[in-house]
Amino acid sequence: MPQHFRLDHLGRLSYLCVLAACVRSAPAPAPQNLPPVSAAEAARWASATAPSGHRLNRFRWLFNDGQASVGGRGSARLAGPDSMRFDIAGPLGLGGAAAMVVGDQAQWVHPPDVIARLIPSYPLMWAMFGVIRPPPRGARSRGTRSEGNTLLQWANGADTVRYSHRAASPGTLRAEWQRGGVTMGIVETRLDADGAPVSARLTVPSVPARLDITIVVDSIALAFPRSVWTPPAP
Repeated sequence: MPQHFRLDHLGRLSYLCVLAACVRSAPAPAPQNLPPVSAAEAARWASATAPSGHRLNRFRWLFNDGQASVGGRGSARLAGPDSMRFDIAGPLGLGGAAAMVVGDQAQWVHPPDVIARLIPSYPLMWAMFGVIRPPPRGARSRGTRSEGNTLLQWANGADTVRYSHRAASPGTLRAEWQRGGVTMGIVETRLDADGAPVSARLTVPSVPARLDITIVVDSIALAFPRSVWTPPAP
């Protein structure tokens, strides 16, 4: 099941968290009549997008709700197959927050109640960096794959996550999360020829509100120091 963050110190960006948790809009169109696929097959398709080494993405972010906007800078350090260190700061470096995520669970968040609702679910968070998350244990999966195009969806309890991935150059990844048939968030990510993210947009449909990130540095590292995976000192 998708998890939730808390974010309270980045000005109007906190507005997105309330909307993402409370939105009651009609679901967006999604592929119909996809054939069932096994959990192993769905996981294999997802693994094709997982980080295989160590990658650093530095980005600019901008949130806009149609009335005001706020932005800043951030970074995501990805380590294969499923670990991420996520940092974000507001204007002039204010309101810093950090988290370490493994798969669909946060290992730590600093400060504890800060990275709250920047992104309403972990599958959407990973999708902003070009990664499809495999379905959780017990989920029902459907999908199809051909000529570099993948359609994959899984349902688990009240949650449904749908992906549409095109590996062409440039590529795209679209992810949608629904809860109880209601669309809670949509991510559209542009990818380069290697499948790395170029830019991404998270949309909360009912407002509409959106969070845009633009990658300004994309680099490969041999490894990250151990300190990257430890929480900042109090």
